[in-house]
Amino acid sequence: MTLSKFVQKMMKDFLIIFASIIIMITILRQIYYPDLSFDLKSIYIIMGFSFLSALIGFILYAPHDLSEKKMRIRMTIHFFALEILLIALASVFDIVTSALDGVILALQIALIYTLVRFLSWKNDKKEAKKITEKLKALKKDVS
Repeated sequence: MTLSKFVQKMMKDFLIIFASIIIMITILRQIYYPDLSFDLKSIYIIMGFSFLSALIGFILYAPHDLSEKKMRIRMTIHFFALEILLIALASVFDIVTSALDGVILALQIALIYTLVRFLSWKNDKKEAKKITEKLKALKKDVS
């Protein structure tokens, strides 16, 4: 994958992460704190967390193809680095003030991570299908 395509993918991931966090917080606030509204500082913090989450995706970048095993190892490292970074930052900003808050945040991060990975996989699958169809058409033209 070229660096420019990877940066484009990171930008898509940033938007998916940001939207997922906003949706998740909106739903949770409707359930637990219906009178609480978003303030500008919260939006900036969410943007920052989303940006750092997408930026740490450089762990997954490789200019050449990796084996499936190496990619899975990188994904595992990426996931745990993301969990540690975001929970540590949440502690610094006093967003996480107890062990229960940390566990809830870790679960939210895992849910969003799974959603982003799933959407990326679906997109990759769609791209692979397009390439396969083009190869079949090319093979048919050559025959």
